[in-house]
Amino acid sequence: MGACEAGHAETVRAHPPADPAESANQAIQTALAAEHAAVYGYGVLGGRLRGGLQQVAKTYWDVHRAQRDKLVSILSVRPVAAAAGYRLPVKVTNARSAARLAAALEDDLVPAYVGLAGASAADLRVFAADSAERSMARSAKWRSNAGEGAPPEAFPGLPAAALSPRPEPGE
Repeated sequence: MGACEAGHAETVRAHPPADPAESANQAIQTALAAEHAAVYGYGVLGGRLRGGLQQVAKTYWDVHRAQRDKLVSILSVRPVAAAAGYRLPVKVTNARSAARLAAALEDDLVPAYVGLAGASAADLRVFAADSAERSMARSAKWRSNAGEGAPPEAFPGLPAAALSPRPEPGE
């Protein structure tokens, strides 16, 4: 056991952690880029919806604009700019494909916010976890509107290494 601890201590000394402020800014930039894409995508899909679904899309478009603005406000570096256009993962031709696109946009936000959940600041971790949870909830609603089931992953957004079985103490 002592050798294990010594090995761990050596690993920690050999690889110092990244600058917390720099890694937080990188994670915020990643989430911001995903929010830029979501704002763009909701603008595209909103034109294919009518009635209540169109209003839901507008509400979520406003949510993503607010999230984008919040991320910009907490950055301590120049924010990543929105692209003029984005390659969307679903071609929107009708209400069903618009709902599929909305689900895909929300799904893409989850890993970005999961990456931000490792920030050192507690308020940033809470913000990131809440944002990931809300994106998954919106994705589930859109999947239902598209006639699709739940995503295949048990914990979308988590890296594969986080999902692999952990050794039991004493193994």
